[in-house]
Amino acid sequence: MSLRAKLTIGTATAASLLLLAGTASAATPGAPGIGDPYYPNAGNGGYDVSHYDVRLNYRPSDDNLSGTTTITAKATQDLTGFNLDFVLNVSSVRVNNRVASFKTEKGELVVDPKATLRKGADLTIVVTYSDAPSKRSVDGYTAWRRTADGALAIDEPDAAPWWYPSNNHPTDKATFDVSVSVPDGLEVVSNGTFAGTVKQINGWTRWRWRSVKPQATYLTFVAIGQFEVRHQVAPNGQPFVTAYSLSSDSADDEAAKASVERTPEIVEFLEGSFGPYPFEAQGGVVTPGINFALENQTRSTYGTAFFRRGANTYVVAHENAHQWWGDSVSVHAWRNIWLNEGFASYAEFLWSEYIGEGTAQENAQFTYDLYPADSPFWQVLPGDPGADKQFDGAVYDRGALAVHALRVAVGDQHFFEILKTWLAKKKYGDATIEEFVAHAEKISGKPLVELFQTWLFTKGKPAAAPGGQVGIAAKSVAKPKSFDQIRETHRILSQS
Repeated sequence: MSLRAKLTIGTATAASLLLLAGTASAATPGAPGIGDPYYPNAGNGGYDVSHYDVRLNYRPSDDNLSGTTTITAKATQDLTGFNLDFVLNVSSVRVNNRVASFKTEKGELVVDPKATLRKGADLTIVVTYSDAPSKRSVDGYTAWRRTADGALAIDEPDAAPWWYPSNNHPTDKATFDVSVSVPDGLEVVSNGTFAGTVKQINGWTRWRWRSVKPQATYLTFVAIGQFEVRHQVAPNGQPFVTAYSLSSDSADDEAAKASVERTPEIVEFLEGSFGPYPFEAQGGVVTPGINFALENQTRSTYGTAFFRRGANTYVVAHENAHQWWGDSVSVHAWRNIWLNEGFASYAEFLWSEYIGEGTAQENAQFTYDLYPADSPFWQVLPGDPGADKQFDGAVYDRGALAVHALRVAVGDQHFFEILKTWLAKKKYGDATIEEFVAHAEKISGKPLVELFQTWLFTKGKPAAAPGGQVGIAAKSVAKPKSFDQIRETHRILSQS
């Protein structure tokens, strides 16, 4: 199906949904999934969450995680029951202070409140639980990682079900309070602003964090262990919190600091292309135990491998670009992953240009020439890669080429106007590629469907690099100084 046809169908579908929304129906259980084609069981229907209060205790010696998550939400239909995405052992569930029946199956916590919840009703859902998260898996996968001195709950697209119950999809964002009690000598790092610690009489300390802007569940993280935590103030007055694992290699640690401590400078640079930074705090966490980086809201997390060859500001630019592309404006469905990765990858081209290590055009030309026409690289469609190729290198590299193709087609003035107005229009919401294409056409006044059809939805190598030359060997072109580090960043990301 062509991109233009998708745009037309999307408009008709939206109109149909509006008509259906007004149709009365009998109370039913909420859907067990939100309808994402890539992950049918992700998210849930029937309610919208406004806030999560996650209050936990963690004992590293036996990986015991226990506590209570309180969810405030609103019913979006008459409900006889609803699901939460969760894999741990639950001891009790209450809905609006009444004990509810529940069962768990295949990563779903199915709740029966014993009375119909009317559309528009306020819901307070309290789930109490205790388990060893690392022993729980769904289809052989777990997002909870034990480390030498603690644990990490960090992953994409799934992390939340291994430490708190949720409506686990980017289309249902909420605010968060996260507090975790751990034995003295350990630190706990999460999103947003630090709300202090509370010393407890049993030799434990509770660490508290608060996120006041809408936040997707997979972007909510916790890192527990021995960290050097730095509390600073960014030039714009925001809290700037960084944390470095004390169990990592000291040489890598210094290289990481030389990179992540520059986050406010990089955020300031990115504001010039994307508009005002959308959140209340900045920072980063560097830790062993993961071989990827993830754009956790306000506090991206980096595996130590990114700094094994020295400082790497490109990965910092990539993850902080996601604060706009993916965090503030999230995917409406995971098929739209290009809206996250294409623009975060292109931010590396922009950063390269800014620090004088290669222009965006040079990086685009070299990337295009690097992959021969018969490479499997050109068979992955960034606009709809499939769940198994969602984080393929082509989504990053060909995705960045698609962004550069847009820039070449509309010119710099319209290009940056498109980006800034899009991010302002969709702030704290979610979006589709088709909506972005329509927005770009409106701002630029140019037909762009064919361009995006070529770069995002058509297999095979396009005839020429955007704004560049046809069919020249990469080895015959001067390689930008930034290129190897950008490639290494994307290789680690795409293999994670």
